[in-house]
Amino acid sequence: MDKRLPPLLVAVFINIAGFSLILPLLPFYGQVFDAQPYEIAMLFAAYSFGNVFGEIHWGRQSDVWGRRKVLALTTFVAGLSYFAFAYAPTLWAAILIRIVSGFFSGTLSVAQGFIADVSTPERRAKTMGLFGAAFSLGFAFGPVIGGLFAGEEAVAASFRLPIFIAGGFSILASLWCLAVLRDAVPPKGKGAPLPKYSEAFAFVGGQPLLLRLFVISFFGIALFASMEAIYGLWSEENFGWNAKDLGFAFLAIGGGGLLSQLFLIGPLAARYGEARVIVIGLSLLALSMALQPIIRMPISGVLLMGLLMTGHSLAFPSAGALLSRNTPPERQGSTMGLMMASNAVGRIVMPPLFGLIYGQVGHDAPWYVGAVMIGLVALVALQAVRITDKARVVAA
Repeated sequence: MDKRLPPLLVAVFINIAGFSLILPLLPFYGQVFDAQPYEIAMLFAAYSFGNVFGEIHWGRQSDVWGRRKVLALTTFVAGLSYFAFAYAPTLWAAILIRIVSGFFSGTLSVAQGFIADVSTPERRAKTMGLFGAAFSLGFAFGPVIGGLFAGEEAVAASFRLPIFIAGGFSILASLWCLAVLRDAVPPKGKGAPLPKYSEAFAFVGGQPLLLRLFVISFFGIALFASMEAIYGLWSEENFGWNAKDLGFAFLAIGGGGLLSQLFLIGPLAARYGEARVIVIGLSLLALSMALQPIIRMPISGVLLMGLLMTGHSLAFPSAGALLSRNTPPERQGSTMGLMMASNAVGRIVMPPLFGLIYGQVGHDAPWYVGAVMIGLVALVALQAVRITDKARVVAA
């Protein structure tokens, strides 16, 4: 392992712990403003809205300034945005602050660029696995910390301390990057060209496998984000959970992702191929959604969310890997950029829609609607299996 990689993994862990620390607070923080379910879901979606623009901007800016400077700047400003979020005067101010926070936190492409700088192509898959593990570990511990330090009442003062801690984590990550992280390659002085989305649309539309992978990723990631957004409201209604309880439940979500990254996805992909792993992951997603309102017990509420994250962590990295392997080198940037943008749109649009379903149709309805939609997406994934099997036979 390149000695420059561990400092990046530590920075990713600290930053994701700060970001995820906020998640169990949002359903209850929204109640401070008497927010409706769809408005609370907008607090989740607002971060993704800012995030998509941040990923485009900061990925290119890191070519100009260097990865270290961009990571140090963005994590510092993101930390300041958390302090502003703690004192948001209205719901719409809180949503606007979440957009700003998402913009300055849109640096996964910068971190992945750093990984590309320090790892050879043959070691990149293993290195990305370590990156995913650092991400999942931060996602597991952050919500627990947020829940532990949250107050019992749905008033702004109950949430300020954990939000301050989240801001502190981001500023700590910034200082860590300045003190320890070192660029592997010098800045290029100019940003990479923007992805040519029009060309990518035309290319993907003419490739049956890639088109299906886009459908799978768009709906699957959007539905996962939607379940995450309504989970706090649903568990409060059914189990009487507060932010502290929800924080521990999110530990299962991060644990499911970590387990998948470390022990499952590699062996399963090697044995069955990425396309079948996508089907397995989607099946776990659909099963966890369908069973949540049927079993309706606190322990199952936790375990099924862990299963949801396990399915997510199997399906969508596999979809990305399969997309990359079937895209020629000269189209990698535009095609992967288009997929990132497509997934972001899903995370922006779908959670408020499911918030409306939760409020207007019924509190269990989002789970059933999500399970049915994932079932339909699984049928698309089965088509992808047939396409990859046919291509393997032809190549042989």
